[in-house]
Amino acid sequence: MMISKTSLALLCDFYEFTMSQGYWKNGKKDQICYFDIFFRKIPDCGSFAIFAGLEDVLDYIENLSFDKENIQFLRKQKIFSEEFLDFLSDFKFQGEIYAMHEGEVIFPNEPLLCVKAPAIQAQLLETFLLLSLNHQSLIATKANRIVRAAKQSKVLEFGSRRAQGSEAALKGSRASFIGGCSASACTLAGKIYNIPVNGTMAHSWVQMFENELEAFKAYAKIYPKNPIFLIDTYDCLKSGLKNAIKVFKELNIKDGGVRIDSGDLLNLSLKIRQELDKAKLHKCKIIASNSLDEHSIQNLKKQNAPIDVFGVGERLITASSDPIFSCVYKLVALEDQGVIKPKIKISENNEKSTVPHFKKLFRVYDKKTKKILFDELYIFDEKAIDDQKLERKELLELVYKEKRLLKKRSLHEIQNYAQEQIAKLDEKFLNLNEFIKFEVKLSPKLQALTHDLLKIRF
Repeated sequence: MMISKTSLALLCDFYEFTMSQGYWKNGKKDQICYFDIFFRKIPDCGSFAIFAGLEDVLDYIENLSFDKENIQFLRKQKIFSEEFLDFLSDFKFQGEIYAMHEGEVIFPNEPLLCVKAPAIQAQLLETFLLLSLNHQSLIATKANRIVRAAKQSKVLEFGSRRAQGSEAALKGSRASFIGGCSASACTLAGKIYNIPVNGTMAHSWVQMFENELEAFKAYAKIYPKNPIFLIDTYDCLKSGLKNAIKVFKELNIKDGGVRIDSGDLLNLSLKIRQELDKAKLHKCKIIASNSLDEHSIQNLKKQNAPIDVFGVGERLITASSDPIFSCVYKLVALEDQGVIKPKIKISENNEKSTVPHFKKLFRVYDKKTKKILFDELYIFDEKAIDDQKLERKELLELVYKEKRLLKKRSLHEIQNYAQEQIAKLDEKFLNLNEFIKFEVKLSPKLQALTHDLLKIRF
């Protein structure tokens, strides 16, 4: 069943509704709140992550309303007053959203997105914002790790059949492209997001014919431009490769390719390349798949495996090695008669304490090299410290106020932006095998405020 955009209003933890009615009954429905979304840990012990999912967040907020069916469902729970349900019937988000650009390089414990809104409006956004940003940032980050491991070789996203549901397949494909994948095997993702789509053939195609040679010929006659043959249905080297070469030669195909989906990918690819070159099929590409990830690809590249394209599925689309992105949604300030009062969450576990107040976030660059040096957090009305040797970029922009302010960008633009930001990182942050901590500084004023609030236990 396809879910309409208005039905997504109920894609929300139930306690958001019970708290919201509580705010209503306690006279807090118009209380202006500030919530930060930030994350605590980079997956796979990486040194940076990629911010993804913002477009879906803004679409959701723009269309957020409660239709009669939604209201009737809530009425059946028999705990909500008619006055509160009437309020939801006329619901429209009237707050402000501040966010980074989608595709931005991100680090733990700094705000990625800030919501300023009346209490009920802010509270009802929590679940959808977190699920969108957590999932797509996770997959974009994983995809980029795989793309970096592949170096000059292309990476295709092959994950739909292993995705945890249709929505995960589509959003995962979108996020994979932001992370740097060249194309997707998911046709619907190609239609919706204008992602290049790609595919080869399944073993079943080969099995449909009397023999492998006949199967390859039939395919190449229908698709003579750059046909890719899957050569490991029976015997990769003794049968599949030989038949593929016969067809390439017979039909004078120079730019085709072969795919291997099992076996020792290193030794097979070396022998395949040798035979293809011997047959003067130098432009013929080798595509490899079979439960790949950044570590297996990195190992293949280190040993000079002559693989031109990697098809990566289950370990990308599920981020199976570390499948949780840790974004949280925390109250950081309340506004009373125009005065913003900081709020803090204190925990015995220090990493779960929050940085209070409505804040500005700056990225600081070396003026000469244009490389990223560190990030700085300031209280919203503070001035950044001036330094002639440094450049600063404010990362949190007002992207929604009564309506979407941020112009929709194509996925290609977002992917390019991500690549540009990654190029500004020092090379040590690109190492897949070593965690390098990035410095996020607090202004002296924010440090002092945080220190003072941490003393408060009640």
